[in-house]
Amino acid sequence: EVKIEYDADGKTISITDTGIGMSKDDLINNLRTEAKFGTTTFLEAMAEGSNLIGRFGIGFYSAFLIADKVTVTSKCNDDPT
Repeated sequence: EVKIEYDADGKTISITDTGIGMSKDDLINNLRTEAKFGTTTFLEAMAEGSNLIGRFGIGFYSAFLIADKVTVTSKCNDDPT
């Protein structure tokens, strides 16, 4: 389940899901996908007609294009912290 909430007064958009969560190591490694993927690679993939839906980092990358601040909170049951 994915839930999207908009707070006009706070000027925020919150996206919440009921996925499996990410550990601290997962967050560190996977959120870098946004930086590794890069705009040029993204545009090339789009021009080739690649299906980018479901590739982690694409949505996150788009958040950085429009937001002044991005905050990620995750809970993974396998993470001891």
